[in-house]
Amino acid sequence: MASLCSMSAESSSSLGKHELCLNTEPTGTRKIHYQAGEEWDFDLESHRPIDLSLNLPHYRARLQPIDHRLSMSISGGNAPIKLKVCRTVPRARFYLEVHASYSNVTIWVPSDFNGHIRHTGKASFSAGFVNRMLGNVHLNEEMYEEWGGDEIVVGTAGTVTFRMWDTHTGAPENAKKETWKRMFGCTKKAPETAINWDFLLDD
Repeated sequence: MASLCSMSAESSSSLGKHELCLNTEPTGTRKIHYQAGEEWDFDLESHRPIDLSLNLPHYRARLQPIDHRLSMSISGGNAPIKLKVCRTVPRARFYLEVHASYSNVTIWVPSDFNGHIRHTGKASFSAGFVNRMLGNVHLNEEMYEEWGGDEIVVGTAGTVTFRMWDTHTGAPENAKKETWKRMFGCTKKAPETAINWDFLLDD
């Protein structure tokens, strides 16, 4: 049976098909490109579960201003939101904004992240995030001047979880490996949270 996106493709323009597929099946991998004249370089609103890998380019587009951060906006309702921000070079700076009503939000943040994260409610942080990223992250700190580096803003009444996307391996963190590092070698303390150890019981 053809997927909903496949059936829609037969009766939609290229742009319309892309938007419809995102709203009906907001999963998979999306390459983020500079969109001249648009408020957002990537904008998605869906009340379905969202599970996306957001691939940032390793180059600057020809018309992209030097100081431009790739901007991404994700809006949901109550369904889970999972986002992996993937990049291979740190010069691909980004601004990610996530808004939802009661969605549980999980974000894999690139390991070379150096910037601000602001979120509502109490968040949890993976072992990899604490081991390798916490020193370069400003959590819920006031910004008294314009910031042009990496930035994430999350607003939801649900839970918020930050994990690491490893820029060296090009994949999400190895949770078990990072947890053992944290147990026996890492002295950093997670900010007012405890690590969820349940995954060690997974097959």
